[in-house]
Amino acid sequence: MAAGALDNRNRRTMLMAFGMALAMLGLGFAAVPLYNLFCRVTGFAGTTQVATEAEADLAARMAQSAGGKTYSIRFDANTASDMPWTFEPVQVTDTITIGQRDMATYTARNNSSEPITGTATFNVEPEQAGIYFNKIQCFCFTEQTLQPGQEVRMPVLYYVDPKALDDPNMEGVEQITLSYTFHRAITD
Repeated sequence: MAAGALDNRNRRTMLMAFGMALAMLGLGFAAVPLYNLFCRVTGFAGTTQVATEAEADLAARMAQSAGGKTYSIRFDANTASDMPWTFEPVQVTDTITIGQRDMATYTARNNSSEPITGTATFNVEPEQAGIYFNKIQCFCFTEQTLQPGQEVRMPVLYYVDPKALDDPNMEGVEQITLSYTFHRAITD
């Protein structure tokens, strides 16, 4: 094999390896947003859905044929170890009719002597309920800043999609737990 042909092969191999390395780097950066998108679309790992008012209205109309089926909803509240807040649900459980909007309220209090901005992560249990648990409005959609000693009430407007009744994986589910954990927001 001629030296020029060998150089061309080596150059082509090097460019392919470099291209693959760039592609892998790009996938590494895209992994978190793609995983988040996957979880939102499928409800994987108990990820809840975000619904519009129009979608909630449609679910309420669909629920009329559900025969008044209900679920018990349990509300859970946690804070990360470095978060000096008291965070708890106003009501620990509620019984809701499938497809009908309901509101849960949580309270948060900043127990520190400085303003703290927090962000809430959330999920539902059992995991298969995530695809059917829809939040219309939620404090978890944005960061929350509390001044020293400030206490606030934070509502969550939600419903359970009537399609849950058609899912064999939801058979036997009587209670859904909505869980939040507040973390300090990462500031630059």
